[in-house]
Amino acid sequence: AEIGDLCNLRELMLNNNYLRLLPFELGKLFQLQILGLKGNPLGSDILSLFSEVNGTRKLLEFMLDNLGVSTSPPPARQWIQLAPLDRKAPTAIFTVMCYNVLCDRYATRGLYGYCPQWALSWEYRKKMILDEIKHFSADVIALQEVETDQFYKFFLPELKREGYEGIFHPKSRAKTMSESDRKHVDGCAIFYRTAKFVLIKEQLVEFNQIAIEHANGHEDMLNRVMTKDNIALAALLQTREPCWESSVPPDPSQVAQPILVCSAHIHWDPEFCDVKLIQTMMLMEQLRQIVESCGHSLRPGHKKENNVQLLLCADFNSLPDSGVIEFINNGKVAVNHKEFKDIAYKECLLKMLSHTNNDQQFTHTFQMNSAYSADLLPFTNYTYDFKGIIDYIFYPKGAMKPLGILGPVSEEWIKESKIIGCPHPHIPSDHFPLLVEFGLTLGVPRSSPVNQVMMPPPTSHAAYMRRMKEF
Repeated sequence: AEIGDLCNLRELMLNNNYLRLLPFELGKLFQLQILGLKGNPLGSDILSLFSEVNGTRKLLEFMLDNLGVSTSPPPARQWIQLAPLDRKAPTAIFTVMCYNVLCDRYATRGLYGYCPQWALSWEYRKKMILDEIKHFSADVIALQEVETDQFYKFFLPELKREGYEGIFHPKSRAKTMSESDRKHVDGCAIFYRTAKFVLIKEQLVEFNQIAIEHANGHEDMLNRVMTKDNIALAALLQTREPCWESSVPPDPSQVAQPILVCSAHIHWDPEFCDVKLIQTMMLMEQLRQIVESCGHSLRPGHKKENNVQLLLCADFNSLPDSGVIEFINNGKVAVNHKEFKDIAYKECLLKMLSHTNNDQQFTHTFQMNSAYSADLLPFTNYTYDFKGIIDYIFYPKGAMKPLGILGPVSEEWIKESKIIGCPHPHIPSDHFPLLVEFGLTLGVPRSSPVNQVMMPPPTSHAAYMRRMKEF
């Protein structure tokens, strides 16, 4: 069985070894290019498959698909308490999930050769994904890579039965496709628990349309940015009384607090780091405009910065040390940042960011923190070729505070089970869902510091549920 651990093997010569049977563990050698089997009294079914065009690949895939799953499921992810609930002021409490579910079109053998085909199939994975979503039972759920057809035929009806409503929009390419092709285009979705939230407004952010609007003939803006059809979806929600549990605001007009939830998916290719950064700048500018317009209409006379709180849930396809995350965390990035690749975007981008007069830095107007840090969650995406943090939940400093987060998948289980990448028969996506419990406290100024206190994690999900019931 140990031969299956040699997943880097490219050539394996087993000629003239009197082999009558081959171990199914050979299927784990998904990078094997040359396999020698001459002179072995193997069964006719094996030899017939091996003799076909691309016989080595077909045989290895057959072996992997028929290899029994010997690993047990991972232990429950632990709940990590970050800070106690402040009971001195009315506080809305709610949980938020961010999850890239890996749509069927991208779950291919070519990308995930280490995963059996049956465990890559959408029919298998979608049940596990839905079970995860239902198990964690977040009040707000932001999903990426949801296929159009699966939103309307699977996720929406299933989650409606659980007390949710949802909104969705596919990537921009859907507008140019036939109806039959359009249903397979993926996009972003947001679900919200109707007992706790009401939807006021939804808005689509199309990065290619913004690129067209601000290109002014700029060749790279048109050829590099405009050609990527990523999107973001924003939902303006208002809290309802059940959000406040035992601390309902004394002023009934304060019960309905506006929260702008965004689900975004930024371009994936590392060679286009400039596009990732520009898309993120576009996103923050669009969200600024949405917050300002919604804030004035919802609460005329209030200071605009305190009207609407932003929750940003996204697969940014960017590591914590990237320009993308630097821009969100710090509220600024230098106009000559290396990730712009020395391309002269400056004039276009300064015109797009109409709120700033600074010609040395691109800025945004939010003050955001990431709910997760690298020491609490070492990776959100786990494949054979890449393991790192690319998914995030950002929240506004001061007004909102993360009370707890869902911890990582057990690294001990990953190591002992020799999990080289996901998806896996026990893990339905190459991303792990993020889950955060937030407290939105009235009367807290936006600029006040957030003190995060590390507490020992509960020993089980049941302990987390008991803690939740204490509120």
